[in-house]
Amino acid sequence: MSPVDTLQASARRLKLLALDVDGVLTDGRIYYSDRGEELKSFNIKDGLGIKLLQRDGIEVAIITGRNSPVVQRRADELGITEIVQGREDKLSALRELCAARGIDPADCAYMGDDLPDLAAVSAAGIGFAPADAVPALRAAADHTCTLPGGAGAVREACEFLLSARGSLDSLLGTYA
Repeated sequence: MSPVDTLQASARRLKLLALDVDGVLTDGRIYYSDRGEELKSFNIKDGLGIKLLQRDGIEVAIITGRNSPVVQRRADELGITEIVQGREDKLSALRELCAARGIDPADCAYMGDDLPDLAAVSAAGIGFAPADAVPALRAAADHTCTLPGGAGAVREACEFLLSARGSLDSLLGTYA
């Protein structure tokens, strides 16, 4: 089986996409207001990609090493119910998510951008990296997006998965 065929087969079995936040759903920068509030910038196009995956029956989860009310708010807006915050060991968090749902890690995808994500990217059935991920993570990923984190990489990964599953055209057609 060719690498493309293997990715397509993995995409068809996919049950879960887990995402890191800083450097994946955001550009990795953190802003603080004068009152000490943490601010992050999310890409609206990534949000629609997540919604499309959910419409195709794929659950989306967030696994992040930091704790942030802003992340909870964005997850709530997107209907993401599984948010794991404050976990540096992303692989253990991913395995726990999969075990709680009876999902084999081979039937999930993970997108991360830096060294704390490396083991989870390697363990997932499909590992994704944004274009600006660290070199070691890009080397471990099954697919490196052409766009950087916070600038549409998540949307690109979502559309890649939907295309491999044969669902993309029909989902996009609902907007025509």
